[in-house]
Amino acid sequence: MRAEIIGVGTEILLGQIANTNAQWMSQRLAEIGVDVLHHQVVGDNVPRIAEAISLAASRADVVLITGGLGPTGDDVTRDALAAAAGVRLVRTPEIEAYLRDKFDRMQREMPESNLVQADVPQGARYILPERGTAPGLVLDLTGGTRLYAVPGVPAEMREMMEGAVLPELRERAGPAGIVSRVLRVVGIPEARVGELLDDLFRSSTNPTVAYLASAGEVRVRLTAKAGSAEEAAALIEPAERKVRERLGDQVFGVDREELEEVVGRLLVERGLTVAVAESLTGGGLASRMVHVPDSSRYFRGAVVAYSAEAKADLLGVSKETLDGPGMVSEACAVEMARGARTAFGADVGVATTGVAGPEPLEGHPPGEVWVAVSRDHREEARRFVAPGDRDQVRRWAEQSALDLTRRVVLEG
Repeated sequence: MRAEIIGVGTEILLGQIANTNAQWMSQRLAEIGVDVLHHQVVGDNVPRIAEAISLAASRADVVLITGGLGPTGDDVTRDALAAAAGVRLVRTPEIEAYLRDKFDRMQREMPESNLVQADVPQGARYILPERGTAPGLVLDLTGGTRLYAVPGVPAEMREMMEGAVLPELRERAGPAGIVSRVLRVVGIPEARVGELLDDLFRSSTNPTVAYLASAGEVRVRLTAKAGSAEEAAALIEPAERKVRERLGDQVFGVDREELEEVVGRLLVERGLTVAVAESLTGGGLASRMVHVPDSSRYFRGAVVAYSAEAKADLLGVSKETLDGPGMVSEACAVEMARGARTAFGADVGVATTGVAGPEPLEGHPPGEVWVAVSRDHREEARRFVAPGDRDQVRRWAEQSALDLTRRVVLEG
């Protein structure tokens, strides 16, 4: 079954909100074996919404529309549905009674404008909401395409999708399964990942192989389709083994597992504690580490030492290092990591220093980063020049520091 999702709302086009509804809907539709082939976003305009519906209906078996079902003047999805189907809107007494009763139970006076939500395209079914006041609409077009219109408020959309739309589509689609597995990769560029997996990418059609790069990380997505989720998962297993064999310990996690979660789990398994010293990341590394549940089991504390004086006074970075190689150096990163470990009595110290940009510092270019990890038997540092703006450089630094920590803990 082919599906298309239309997001309605000028606020999406203006960038005022993100279209997270389409993301969630695509994920859930994939789980029941429905192929989402296109996304559209259209503003609050009846002719343009109707045009988007007609285009979607020409290439999909089912069209899901989210947004524009509220009671205000810019909520025009109902009108566009009627226009696309060539029918008129009909006031539905059952919905009107439902709305009046709902406001009575809330002990609130119902604005008369809410009654537009009782207007349904002729021949359509409606889905009464538990949350909110916007009924969903179901309409079959002449060509056989089925339209589902659900509210744009995420909680209301999810309630209606889970309670009514997905069960119907699951029954229509029959037994099928689409399974995706995402291997999280760190410490290697996307281009190199592509080279190592090129033959798998070109030769595999089920499962398929795709890449998604972000600052300091590459995600390799394997997607398989079969008669059931179990069969699809079985198709992925041999492909996953090949990817892992080629990428080795560059693969740090699977699906939604973040690098800081992996590091935290390793620290707990080995009974180790950690402390952090940060310069250019400004507390971002510590924030990520304490975001993990139960991080108090291993996280001792952090120092944000931006200036040379703070590095010397709080972390014990030597005058020789600050006057010599300077703050952006291997020696400084190592001494910061050692100082964090000593200050907090931790087993492992981690440090970041460098130039976030956009201007050079002490003759070092924007993006130059040093990270270091200190343990009682081993100290290691890593240098690289990260691309991008300040936020991207800081993200690269955090990822690299976490990856180095992961490797040192594993090898220890």
